[in-house]
Amino acid sequence: MEKGVPEKVPPPGTLTGATSGRLESVDALRGFVMALMALDHARDFFHWGALHGVDPLAPATTTPALFFTRWITHLCAPVFVLLAGAGVYLSAARGKTKGDLSRFLLKRGAWLILLEMTFVQWAGWAWRVEPKVHFALVLWAIGWSMIGLAALIHLPLRWVAAIGVVLCVGHNAFDGVNAAELGAFGPLWQVLHEGGEVALGNGHRLLAGYPLVPWVGVMAVGYAIGAWLLLEPVKRRRRLVFAGTGFIAAFIVLRASAVYGDPNPWKPGARTLESVYLFLSCAKYPPSLCYLLMTLGPALLLLAWWDLRGPAWTAPLLTFGRVPMFFYLLHLPLLHSLSLAVALATWGQASWLFGFPAGSAPQHVGTGLTGVYLAWLGALSLLLLVCRQFERLKTAHPSRWLAYI
Repeated sequence: MEKGVPEKVPPPGTLTGATSGRLESVDALRGFVMALMALDHARDFFHWGALHGVDPLAPATTTPALFFTRWITHLCAPVFVLLAGAGVYLSAARGKTKGDLSRFLLKRGAWLILLEMTFVQWAGWAWRVEPKVHFALVLWAIGWSMIGLAALIHLPLRWVAAIGVVLCVGHNAFDGVNAAELGAFGPLWQVLHEGGEVALGNGHRLLAGYPLVPWVGVMAVGYAIGAWLLLEPVKRRRRLVFAGTGFIAAFIVLRASAVYGDPNPWKPGARTLESVYLFLSCAKYPPSLCYLLMTLGPALLLLAWWDLRGPAWTAPLLTFGRVPMFFYLLHLPLLHSLSLAVALATWGQASWLFGFPAGSAPQHVGTGLTGVYLAWLGALSLLLLVCRQFERLKTAHPSRWLAYI
């Protein structure tokens, strides 16, 4: 490298099929999982079972429709983290140096962690300021993954890929390690791998819902896959289909054999449908290898399909996918507000909507899945209008500050 010439990520290819330097297939897939995320959170705020702590995946308490409604939303976090990693590589391909990327990732990661523990916690979920309770959920995981990636991008691409694969594949080997047995290192282990409620002292508690190790791995793998997206269309679709099919096949083999990849090995149930439920119910907190294979495999196939076809009906998804953080920050207060309006109009009270977890809702409170889907579609319609305006604002007035939203 010549003196004075900034080091860049491997030379960029051509973003074929992109609009203004963006791959529409990536935006469509990101928008798709954002819409699914809103469905899951609509269920959290409206469905009777969610308001009363009923597990939607438990064979004894679920139905096919309820199971599918919850299960399909498992795609959200893994796909969003994977695409975030791919987006970092694509940013480099558009001319950012590794130094620029590292600085951006450090600031972006810290910003996401701050948002998780303030705005998302208080204005999104709880509607109550609880200074001694600290959420460590999806934005926390993405933020720390970006901070980790800020260091990893200085390694050769194949090393980043290898580290990502090792973290995703290998972390289940430590499922037997219990934080309670690690003494002073127990809280750190909970944050990194085990999850759960972490006592921080002086009454402060960290709700570590998204242990970090596998999520850093997913983002690193996504960064490596970003290089595929710069290949010419036929080649990149071939790789995406090959990898997606391989992930699904690996999931089926691992899950059926029950030898590795999930802390809860699969055993057939008494009925065929129960066996299917149990087969697909993989551990999400932290995401097991089986969980990641089960979700990322179909996602890569979807990405290849959208790259080939890009049907017109995906236009709303493209809008959501181009302003994902704005969508995320808006959808929780919106759904929370809609649920408050419905609760007051239908039951004349809404005390359970203040505080997180939601608390003890009266037994008669909550809707069925029809109410969930109506609330979801209504929220998406409103979000589409606002997101379109915000997308136009970002396009008309590019700003480094808007890049953080």
